[in-house]
Amino acid sequence: MNAAATQSLFDPLFAQSPDPWHFEGSWYEARKRGLLLASLPRLRYASAFEPGCAGGFVSEHLARRCDRLLAWDGAARAVAHAARRLQNQPGAQAAHGWVPDQWPEGAFDLIVLGELLYYLDEPGIERLAQRCRATLLASAHGATLAACHWLHPFEGFPLGGARVHDLLQEHLQIPRIAQWRDADFCLDVWSTDPQSVAQREGRRL
Repeated sequence: MNAAATQSLFDPLFAQSPDPWHFEGSWYEARKRGLLLASLPRLRYASAFEPGCAGGFVSEHLARRCDRLLAWDGAARAVAHAARRLQNQPGAQAAHGWVPDQWPEGAFDLIVLGELLYYLDEPGIERLAQRCRATLLASAHGATLAACHWLHPFEGFPLGGARVHDLLQEHLQIPRIAQWRDADFCLDVWSTDPQSVAQREGRRL
């Protein structure tokens, strides 16, 4: 799916509501977001990239952990909602863009892929993984990628969460340092530094 198709699919949803998937007030979403944030192996990052940011519900929390955050979405209305959510976050920016056909300039030591990869085909996921790998390896030691996706099937998108994470694992070729599965979603974290948090702090294991 390209940026134009994305905008035609999602802009009508965001025209009706800034929260078409009912993130606000959902314990499921709050819990998932909390697990994602807690899984990041570093307290702070210099520069984060979040493609497919939707209305910015995760973005506003990521911004508190980063000196700079670039949040992208292929739907213009989603970008507008995310920009309003980020307006009081120094260093955070929402902009229009759709991966993997487009990719931002600059270095990023954190990339977050949330509920995004179903909308790409397998070659698109491979290309995205290659872009992520190149960016992370060119960044500071300990650069991180976190991905979180719904596990249940949904109509029109045959690649489910488990499959897209398998494809990331295959093509990233970076150590996976954390993994979570429950009945509803999968969460995986990869890092160019395979040390655990306890090891970096010099704690006895």
